[in-house]
Amino acid sequence: MPKLKTNRAAKKRYSYTATGKVKRTKTNRRHLLANRTTKQKRQLRAQRAYADKTCEAGIKKLLPYGN
Repeated sequence: MPKLKTNRAAKKRYSYTATGKVKRTKTNRRHLLANRTTKQKRQLRAQRAYADKTCEAGIKKLLPYGN
């Protein structure tokens, strides 16, 4: 069996936690931040965002080796 290739776009967007959950970064942190309040920006800094359960199986196929 040949090795499976990791999807490079998915590797940049998702990672796994120690328990196997799929972790993702939050949206709305790239530009147009002058329009947002300090509270909004502070809440977006938190890294506690996980991929939806319905998407998790597809993401795990794109990241076969737990990158």
